[in-house]
Amino acid sequence: MSAVRVTGVIQAGGRSTRMGGEPKALLELGGKRIIERVVDAVGSVLDDLLVVTNTPERYAFLELPMVPDVFPDGGALGGIYSGLRAAGGDAAFTVACDMPFLHPAIVRMVVERAGEGDVVIPRTGTQLETMHALYAKRCLPAMEARLRAGQLKIVAFFGEVRVVEVDVARMAPPRAPEVTFMNVNTPEELARARALVAELD
Repeated sequence: MSAVRVTGVIQAGGRSTRMGGEPKALLELGGKRIIERVVDAVGSVLDDLLVVTNTPERYAFLELPMVPDVFPDGGALGGIYSGLRAAGGDAAFTVACDMPFLHPAIVRMVVERAGEGDVVIPRTGTQLETMHALYAKRCLPAMEARLRAGQLKIVAFFGEVRVVEVDVARMAPPRAPEVTFMNVNTPEELARARALVAELD
């Protein structure tokens, strides 16, 4: 494990509009809520966790520290910033709350490289997995400048920091990347996840 202290941050600030307003993190999948699956995967690698949410009462059952969005209209970048700012560690490993098939081995693959860059991020093909990545505290000023300017694309500040890409496909992951990084945003994706969970669990 690297000497860098890493806090696990779970982003639960989204509005779930495509799911009809029901918080997708609380939907059940294979007998567990999606966010519980996320907490289990990250918590098996990191023992310091927090949740970014503007509705803490919904997630009180997790018994984890919770922080609100510093920039409520800052989208995913605002959530990453808020979690990183509140993190007790030197860096935050940030994940979305709607990724039911996170795998501890892939979390570890990113976290173990924490000292190598300001951002350590998995790449699958041409896609950077910004919501399954590690961000060091050194990113905060660049993030804040973008947020104040209303520039909410996560990768926009990457040119100002050291970025290390982890090519997941090359590292023989224990689970197919398209499953590991799958989000459940729509009823169709939920149905697909429910079919998958029977095979994987």
